[in-house]
Amino acid sequence: MTTAAADPKRRALGKGLDSLLPRVHATAAPTHAPAPTEQDGGKPREIPIDQIDRNPFQTRGEIDSAALAELAASIVANGVVQPILVRPLANGRFQLIAGERRWRASELAQKKTIPAILRQVSDEQAMEITIVENLQRADLNPMEQARAFERLSREFHMTQEQMASRTGKDRASISNFLRLLKLPSGVQKRVEGGEISFGHAKVLLSLEHAEEIEKAAQRIVGLSLSVRQTETYIQGLLNPESKKKEPKPEPPVDPNVREVEEKLQRALGLKVHVEDNKGRGRVIIEYADLADFDSLLESLAGE
Repeated sequence: MTTAAADPKRRALGKGLDSLLPRVHATAAPTHAPAPTEQDGGKPREIPIDQIDRNPFQTRGEIDSAALAELAASIVANGVVQPILVRPLANGRFQLIAGERRWRASELAQKKTIPAILRQVSDEQAMEITIVENLQRADLNPMEQARAFERLSREFHMTQEQMASRTGKDRASISNFLRLLKLPSGVQKRVEGGEISFGHAKVLLSLEHAEEIEKAAQRIVGLSLSVRQTETYIQGLLNPESKKKEPKPEPPVDPNVREVEEKLQRALGLKVHVEDNKGRGRVIIEYADLADFDSLLESLAGE
């Protein structure tokens, strides 16, 4: 696999997909459709919907049927506003790169053709573009993101640094997503279905045995525990002696301090606690292992 040199700044998601799509002459374009050229400049063309194959690298599992019906109704009224991206195949058909919701909604709207931009890209590029497109347009659930990053690692041997550079995700976040794959399959389904949040799942990973994790997940769902309550519960499991001590009531937290804590936790992918006393205090960052520490060092010191 050829690895691109790392950019000084990571590619931001908002910059779009165009930088991932090289405009080159196609070497094996379908006979009925000319290969895209430099002169095309990415100009869309109408392609028969029944000649387009689904993207095998699609990371999204399910698409909400109600949202798809709404999009189909919009397409009936206004057409497809943004073209899909496809690549030509040697057998004369096309393979979808990005735009599965628009493609499926157009089928639902009984459209015969759909505007598409042709690009000659490799399997690796197609997979990268699929992940970035999904992250930009409709967030995948945590398990879908975890499996997508795992595929980049397994099938294309990408490091976490390379995945971060190409998808715009922070390396620490990618590490946390990949750790979700260590959860028992039943708990993964709960995360995928939204019963357990990403925050809950990270706390559950503090437990070592699958049986403990599954039992704790049942308790979280059954009692509708918050992430903070889950942390207390898990700490009680890890340190049974602490249960004998009378818990001290938590002092009220200023909403502004809580907002800062949440922002830092999202940015670093680690638990952060801010202690503030009239403008003076300290920031406590917790890490579970050396991988978390390395990610923190990279985020703060750029190493």
